[in-house]
Amino acid sequence: MTSQNQGGSPNAYLLRCSLVAALGGLLFGFDTVVISGAQDQLKDLFQLGGFMQGFMTASALIGTVIGALFAGRPSDLLGRKRCLQWAGVLFFVSAAGCAFAWDFWSLVAFRIIGGLGIGASTVICPLYLAEISPPRWRGRLGAFFQFNIVLGILLAYLSNYLLGQADLGAHEWRWKLGIEAAPSLVFWILLRAIPESPRWLIMRNRTREAAEVFAGTGVENPGAQVAVIQASIAEDTGERKKAEPLFRRIHSLPVFLAISIAMFNQLDGINALLYYLNPIFGMAGFDKVSGDLQSVLIGATNLVFTMLGMAIIDRVGRKTLLLGGAVGTGLCLLGVAWIFTVNQYQGALVWLLVGYIACHAFGQGAVIWVYISEIFPNSVRAKGQVLGSSTHWIMAAAISWLFPMFAKNAGEPGAGIPFYFFAAMMALQIVILLRWFPETKGVPLEDMQKRLAERKGRA
Repeated sequence: MTSQNQGGSPNAYLLRCSLVAALGGLLFGFDTVVISGAQDQLKDLFQLGGFMQGFMTASALIGTVIGALFAGRPSDLLGRKRCLQWAGVLFFVSAAGCAFAWDFWSLVAFRIIGGLGIGASTVICPLYLAEISPPRWRGRLGAFFQFNIVLGILLAYLSNYLLGQADLGAHEWRWKLGIEAAPSLVFWILLRAIPESPRWLIMRNRTREAAEVFAGTGVENPGAQVAVIQASIAEDTGERKKAEPLFRRIHSLPVFLAISIAMFNQLDGINALLYYLNPIFGMAGFDKVSGDLQSVLIGATNLVFTMLGMAIIDRVGRKTLLLGGAVGTGLCLLGVAWIFTVNQYQGALVWLLVGYIACHAFGQGAVIWVYISEIFPNSVRAKGQVLGSSTHWIMAAAISWLFPMFAKNAGEPGAGIPFYFFAAMMALQIVILLRWFPETKGVPLEDMQKRLAERKGRA
């Protein structure tokens, strides 16, 4: 591989491109959990039972699954940057629409539109970041996406708390859901100032533009880097590069890795806890103001430990972080399950949830999008990102929809069962990580398939 950006830190151009693209993650995070602060008001307003409350919450995830499934081809045809701009438009329309929703079904429809933007961003943002980043910085720059997700989550919890103190009455939920329109517009504007992905430009035979982007990001020999990627694309797909299928035997290990990491990212219960964090505190006996404040604390913990994961992901490695996160998350979930089973020690609940979110943040959270973007060859990377992202969101929709039907107040029969289930899934993940997951830190994208093929041969 060509030596690239071997200095002490990424240059300003590369940082600017990465930060702007990763802002899609901020909107993703904000949109994902802002509904938590409006759950009780919307449940009362529309007189929702557990099934319909779950449907309302999961409606955005229905759009997310669709967006993730269909984002890959437009990103290959139109470019990563242009599709990110369209995602920004979807976020804006969704936020404004929710603010002025006239009934339950219009609210659901606008949440689905926002989900389309989330799904597209989870495919295209990591893809763009992986394709513009040199191997030395790919882990940390790719983790900007996850950092912005958790920053968006924290801002959503903080926004919910502040708006909850503003005495907005019956229209409080409209403000909470509609305020996202402002950062959506900023995201769309900032995207105009960054370049297209250099690897996408090469795939479209726009090699001069790609070389200019590489030069801007600090690659020492842009022409040689372009040649390396061209050779990799030719080797991967030959004359059929535009029609390369994902589900071939040669891609079986990356497909398995993408599906499993995406499933376990949700099987620790993260979206169920984030979407229903305020109701969970309520079921444990906390009042509304106390629950809102503790949600902010958990959001801040999420941010801090995501930063920790970002700082060490290229030193410690992806697999080590996943293992540590699974162990810690599983232990904290066992503690939460015990509190809900015996209806005692509620004071420890917030600290167990803080520990849970910390372990998820530096483990699953910091790794998932980076890992999925690394394990597929150039020819099917967009399709692989779609597979991982759509699997993630299908699981998120299912768990978020089902959770309120199984959730019970602390002390009721079976109240701890959802949390015991999530803990058991973490034990299963540890087994699979140790058996099948390779380490990907520091491996150039064009060399990844050789490493995976060697590991597959040893399995």
